[in-house]
Amino acid sequence: MEIRKAKVTDAQAIHELINHYAEFDRMLFRSVSYIYENLQIFNVAEENGQIVGCGALQIIWSDLGEIQSLAIAEGQKGRGIGKDLVSYMILQAKELGLPRVFALTLEPEFFEKMGFEVVDKAQLPMKVWSDCAKCPKQDHCDEIAMLKVI
Repeated sequence: MEIRKAKVTDAQAIHELINHYAEFDRMLFRSVSYIYENLQIFNVAEENGQIVGCGALQIIWSDLGEIQSLAIAEGQKGRGIGKDLVSYMILQAKELGLPRVFALTLEPEFFEKMGFEVVDKAQLPMKVWSDCAKCPKQDHCDEIAMLKVI
């Protein structure tokens, strides 16, 4: 398995992975145009020519990055793909000079195993001012904020 930056040819597979979970209200929907426009933030896990996972690292502010759209193909969970993708994005964040990364998640146990800690969303004001203001779940958000100092 290879973890790498996404390519244009990966956009449709990324879209399918993310929106599979969005259909079950497990993550936010991302349009194909959003994926193409933001392809440079996406990473993929590829095995035998197939995309089996994806995730994005979005810079939120000078000292903060967000891990977004972490999705693993059905039937591929439990193999360490998510861990490998998050580790790859943490390395990217370090290389960019970001001292902290966070994720909003419905799977806090996974991120705890990766060294993240639960924090109050109020500690992430730049996130609230940007994406959360546009989110359909903003008034009834069920995601847990997880932060890691790197």
